[in-house]
Amino acid sequence: MKVWKESFWFILVLLFVSCENDLDKVKLYGKSEKSPSESAKNIKILYSDSARVQVELTAPVLDRYESENPYIEMPKGLRAIFYDNQLNVKSKLDADYGIRTERDQKMEARRNVVVVNQKGDRLNTEHLIWDEQKQKLISDEFVTITTKDEIIYGDGFEANEDFTKYKIFKPKGTFSFKQSTHAKDS
Repeated sequence: MKVWKESFWFILVLLFVSCENDLDKVKLYGKSEKSPSESAKNIKILYSDSARVQVELTAPVLDRYESENPYIEMPKGLRAIFYDNQLNVKSKLDADYGIRTERDQKMEARRNVVVVNQKGDRLNTEHLIWDEQKQKLISDEFVTITTKDEIIYGDGFEANEDFTKYKIFKPKGTFSFKQSTHAKDS
């Protein structure tokens, strides 16, 4: 019995000596990136106005984060399809990553961003902002716009949501101009 008591005390002392509760180490191991408050897979969100669908957003993964400015993140890519009032597709936006801030209603698309309108005009860039309130697509990075007649490059651009009217900043490339039939012969 005496041997058991001595062994017990020895093991107890050994446990206290070997255990360490360094708070800095505990905080370090417990510290991780902010976790989402909600997470979903294979989502579809419909944005509508007056009961008319305007945009359909799909993503393989969607994470919602609560903060002063709540946001949703689509870390594995997204597709946004813009519709007219008769539910005809006006344009499509695809990207490898997306983040949408809820307060200012802006979505950023990053990496391999592609926008195609109903005429087949195609925009390629690495960063694009969709301003939902202004119904505009904006980029301040290098863009390529491919139409059936030409390829235009530039540093930045702005377009309406359906990508039918656009302005390229600092354009580069070869441009084709049609000569007017009303021009006088010289």
